[in-house]
Amino acid sequence: MKPITKFVVAPSLPKNIALLKELAYNYWWCWNADAKELFARVDRRKWDDVHHNPVALLQNMSQPQLEDLSQQRDFVHFLDHVYAQFRAYMDDQPWYGSSENSSEGTIAYFSAEFGIHESFPNYSGGLGVLAGDHLKSSSDLGVPLVGIGLLYQKGYFRQYLAQDGMQQEMFVYNDFYSMPLTLMKNERGEPLVIDVDLPKGKAYAQIWKVQVGRVPLYMMDTNTELNTVQEYRDITAQLYGGNQETRIQQEIILGIGGVRALKALGITPKVCHLNEGHAAFAALERTRNLMTELGMPFHQAMEITRAGTIFTTHTPVPAGNEIFPIDLLQPYFSGYSSQLGISGEEFLALGRVDTSNQSEGFSMTVLGLKTTNYRNGVSKLHGDVTQVMWHGLWKNFPEDEVPITTITNGIHTHTWVARELAELYDRYLTPEWRNDTDNPEIWKEVDDIPSEALWRAHQRRRETLVSFVRKHLVRKHKSLLTPQQLNTVNDYLDPDILTIGFARRFATYKRADLLFSDMDRLRRLVLNPQRPVQIIIAGKSHPKDIPGKETIRRIIQRVREYGLDRNIIFLEDYDMGVARHMVKGCDIWLNNPRRPYEASGTSGMKAAVNGCIHVSVLDGWWDEAYNGRNGFAIGLGEELPNPDEQDAVDAGTLYNLLERVITPLFYDRGPNRVPEQWVTYMKECIKSNAGQFSTMRMVRDYARRFYMPAMKGYSNMLSDHGEKARQIQQWKQHVVSAWNGVRVQNLEVSGGDNAEVGSEIFVRARVELGVLRPEDIRVQAYMGNVTSVGEILKGSSSPLKLIHSDGVHIFEGSISCADSGYKGCTVRIVPSHPLMANDADLYLCTWAGQ
Repeated sequence: MKPITKFVVAPSLPKNIALLKELAYNYWWCWNADAKELFARVDRRKWDDVHHNPVALLQNMSQPQLEDLSQQRDFVHFLDHVYAQFRAYMDDQPWYGSSENSSEGTIAYFSAEFGIHESFPNYSGGLGVLAGDHLKSSSDLGVPLVGIGLLYQKGYFRQYLAQDGMQQEMFVYNDFYSMPLTLMKNERGEPLVIDVDLPKGKAYAQIWKVQVGRVPLYMMDTNTELNTVQEYRDITAQLYGGNQETRIQQEIILGIGGVRALKALGITPKVCHLNEGHAAFAALERTRNLMTELGMPFHQAMEITRAGTIFTTHTPVPAGNEIFPIDLLQPYFSGYSSQLGISGEEFLALGRVDTSNQSEGFSMTVLGLKTTNYRNGVSKLHGDVTQVMWHGLWKNFPEDEVPITTITNGIHTHTWVARELAELYDRYLTPEWRNDTDNPEIWKEVDDIPSEALWRAHQRRRETLVSFVRKHLVRKHKSLLTPQQLNTVNDYLDPDILTIGFARRFATYKRADLLFSDMDRLRRLVLNPQRPVQIIIAGKSHPKDIPGKETIRRIIQRVREYGLDRNIIFLEDYDMGVARHMVKGCDIWLNNPRRPYEASGTSGMKAAVNGCIHVSVLDGWWDEAYNGRNGFAIGLGEELPNPDEQDAVDAGTLYNLLERVITPLFYDRGPNRVPEQWVTYMKECIKSNAGQFSTMRMVRDYARRFYMPAMKGYSNMLSDHGEKARQIQQWKQHVVSAWNGVRVQNLEVSGGDNAEVGSEIFVRARVELGVLRPEDIRVQAYMGNVTSVGEILKGSSSPLKLIHSDGVHIFEGSISCADSGYKGCTVRIVPSHPLMANDADLYLCTWAGQ
């Protein structure tokens, strides 16, 4: 039976508690401890039942219950107190507005998933949670940012295990009207809708808003009756669901539709930040808009787009960078490429490394790299790996000069820090740590926290974790457990023993089963009567990742086979709520990916701010964070060519660490029952990591290094109806067409005999430029260590000066010997223009001898 009309009935809140609704519709509450407690006080049981969703909580309260709540003076006073905090936060003048380099304009942050809170299941893992933390710190810092994403009707799947331990998936329908979402409407009161052209006709999406502190997050939902094709209604049904064609459709809605949604909302961003390749089509739609508005051709408009667009890649695994087959892609973009005024081949070239290879697919990462001036990986090691991965695009340059830099990820500290720890930080670091989280000087005061106070606070968190695990097991398995099993659930885990946490996506490269490779050794470790150990595991495998699902099943079966069910617990249905309990209550956070496939690994940062000590392979963030005193390293960063051999070596190292170092350190107690040396590690873990790996530092880095320069560059390119964009585009076209006439005719190098550190090597180069002018290029001496195969590795460059120009051009200069060793020196020519973002942006470089 279908309704004739539809409407939403909201709860009628008594006047003196009406502010609850405003708080419920702003996710600020989820990182304010008092605000979370406020909603829990409404009805603690219902608060848990609705998965900590404040809107659903209020909807589930009867009118008499709300009236009764309004008569509770303590509750009303507490509500007023929390709301005063909220208003003070919203009305404050934060960092960005007072920054001397800040520019006016909006930044649009595109991401396929956003992890704000477990009550909003629009995320699958680290990428989404990072995006959510990015929004929260942008709000804290007052960065003028808006989020753009997709709103999934079923979100990501809910996980449960079959009797044999194999993962099963269940998809739960999200009721958007019972979530902190606002449907955006036009001036006629109708849903605000955008459309995109797809092969079977137009696909429509309506726009919803989620408020995250000061930052609005706009999300598109295709489950609207305007879509008469069911396939199009299902585009936003599931996060990472469907087939490859569904993914094309989702990414068109996210990128092209996202830009159109901003336009429909009256938002014209100066800067777009593309979080992974999923949103890369946004750069094309921005360009199309500029072409229409300013009447300019594609390549000129693209210069403006590049100037104001940032691309962040998170994937060090080649298979994780999405590539669409050409025959699948073409029906979607044959008409769109015409709107861009470029041929089909020109369009396909935007997504190819080798533009002459007709069989190469269309890479979303390549599209993101080619249409942006600012590109970054998410840890120092990942930045290096990314430069190697995409060296083919800049093959004329050394790998370390591939123009992809690094901004290391972080975490939103207030979301992830335990209340008990936050209270200690207030007392000993002063509350200033809350507003200046990334200040390393503040975190040095962690040493002033009495060891006993820190240890007792951590013990309380471990007790809370154990209690949570027991309740979680009952809640997830109540219908399957016998009365006897329900009675013994309190025997699972022990709040007083060493607790290891391992929680992440069950991709095979993360090697979740490494600790289970020698079960006899693990059993002795776990059941050691003097130094026992318990392990809590959580995580999901993608529904189509059969090897990942097999890993979960294999771990479950091994644990049962060795009788360790009460000591090693797998928590089903991992989400942000489970994660918060684990990172706050575990003693050890274990991470053992196969290096260098972990791009960042932010879960370890969340554990670190709570004094949970990191034990990890030197990969991702830990490669730059580990200092020998703040945690433990599995190996020395070696990468063996044989994966099986690498696994065996790393497993042996991990067992040795646990048996010989970690467990003795944990159980070495003084007269006050405090493990002093362990607490010393905890303090160093917090002190060295909490500030450096916060999203407050990360967002400041993005603002200073990318957002502010991109705003100025975009405005500069856009000025005078895009005159500078026209100049640089025509100059580039001229240089590319004339580059075959560029070469180093003759090279003279002197000073290498008897050279010492500090010596100058003198270089004189005679170059031919054809029809180009000396001001169109830069001539550089390049020197570095020579490898066994005769190549210069990680050299440095020094500019040469033009001393004569008459048909043939002579450049001279010197380069200093900064260190000793077997050196090589050569000369190269690169294009140069004041409006070029990077010398490598034209992919052109001519070396002596070519």
